[in-house]
Amino acid sequence: MSQVAKITTLSSRSELSFEDAVRGGVERAAATLRHVSGAWVKEQTVEVREGGIVAFQVVLEVTFVLEDSDH
Repeated sequence: MSQVAKITTLSSRSELSFEDAVRGGVERAAATLRHVSGAWVKEQTVEVREGGIVAFQVVLEVTFVLEDSDH
């Protein structure tokens, strides 16, 4: 039996760290999409204000496996 997966792009932001932004994005995707199987960090950026980093942002490619049509 073969599996088919779909990839969706999302953006996640955290004031703590890149890791927290990734974790938050994956957790949010898993709450909405079934069968999330992985994620790829496609882009990382920071927001700077008055010379200091105030936020971390990531763009994620999230992969989820599509369900069989007989379910």
